[in-house]
Amino acid sequence: MISDTSAQDRVLASDRPRSRRLKFALAGGIALVLGMLWMALRWSDASQSIDASRLRIAQVTRGDLIRDISADGRVITANSPTLYAIAGGTVSLKVVAGDVVTQGQELAGIDSPELRSRLVQEAATLASLEGESRRAGLDAQLSRFDAQRLLDQASIDHTAAQRDLERIERAFERGAVPRNDLDRARDNLRKAEIGLDAARQSQALQNQGASIDAQNKRLMAERQAAVVDELQRQVDALTLRAPFDGQVGQIQVGQGSNVAINAPVLTVVDLSEFEVEIRVPESFARDLAIGVPARVRSSGADYAAAVSAVSPEVVNGEVTARLRFEDGQQPPGLRQNQRLSARIVLDRRNNVLMIERGPFLEQEGGRFAWVIRDGVAERRAIQAGVSSLSAVEIVSGLDVGERIVISGTDQFTGSERVRVSGL
Repeated sequence: MISDTSAQDRVLASDRPRSRRLKFALAGGIALVLGMLWMALRWSDASQSIDASRLRIAQVTRGDLIRDISADGRVITANSPTLYAIAGGTVSLKVVAGDVVTQGQELAGIDSPELRSRLVQEAATLASLEGESRRAGLDAQLSRFDAQRLLDQASIDHTAAQRDLERIERAFERGAVPRNDLDRARDNLRKAEIGLDAARQSQALQNQGASIDAQNKRLMAERQAAVVDELQRQVDALTLRAPFDGQVGQIQVGQGSNVAINAPVLTVVDLSEFEVEIRVPESFARDLAIGVPARVRSSGADYAAAVSAVSPEVVNGEVTARLRFEDGQQPPGLRQNQRLSARIVLDRRNNVLMIERGPFLEQEGGRFAWVIRDGVAERRAIQAGVSSLSAVEIVSGLDVGERIVISGTDQFTGSERVRVSGL
């Protein structure tokens, strides 16, 4: 039997799986090369490269945007008047700082001999003018009486002259008296009529003159009475009294010291009503208005409040506002100048696109943003909406999940595309 080579033969696997793997590897390599080429082309378009550590990047999200203002405030009293010295003199204090006082309680007294002396002098002048006024009233009555007496006398003379004329006319008709007597009687009647008219006019004028004189004296007395009342008010005001129930605040003069007119003496604090004074950034000032609701936090609890006043001026980029507790529900145990935190909710928008707030909003005016894609930051037009302290609404131009540069865009000057390394 002739031997062959069958003992040396072995079955070999098919080449088809191997060729398939080679094809897949070749396709992956081509895709990788193309991707690297595409990335190289994109990177070649960027004019500069910035390290990501020098930037602040945030992602666009969707959620509820709450426009609020959080600020630290200090407690102030809504009513804390300062009492002033109405005249110069020596002060006598009846209380000390911190004393609880009731309305009308005497707090201090001012000894002013000059003011009290003026009151006595003006009161004496008033008494003199009141006497002159009464005398003028009596003189007016006398003048009216004399005028009436003269009028009555003239009326009697007129009646007598008229009777004489009638008697002489009858006698003349009978031839008992001459015509001269008749003419004389007629002249006497005419004279009596003139005297009666003059008496009437004189009575009217004297009555008017007497009334004017009496009125002038009375007005002078009333004027002096007003002066005395004002001086009496000032003398009464030398005793400083509590305008309401409260507590003595700061005392600005010493016991027994001499104060000038209109000098501050002490302050009274109304403990029943407090307000919170806050300072907010100038950018939020136009959104503040009287009546806007707020929440004030004290000792772990929130209390409802509302904006009661907004300052019309800006100081150091801030606007001062006051919050008043609603319905008198203020925190217990408040003290002057105590620090509290406040939160004012200006607006609430649900389910909106938003991004973390950053300097890009002011630098680009809310019209552009630098969007990062494949390691390249591209400048894209957007439209920003309202903003809060921590976020800004995106109206258009961005989608959920996109990342933008919110800080450090001032380094992109003069470029439309910038490479971002180190992502």
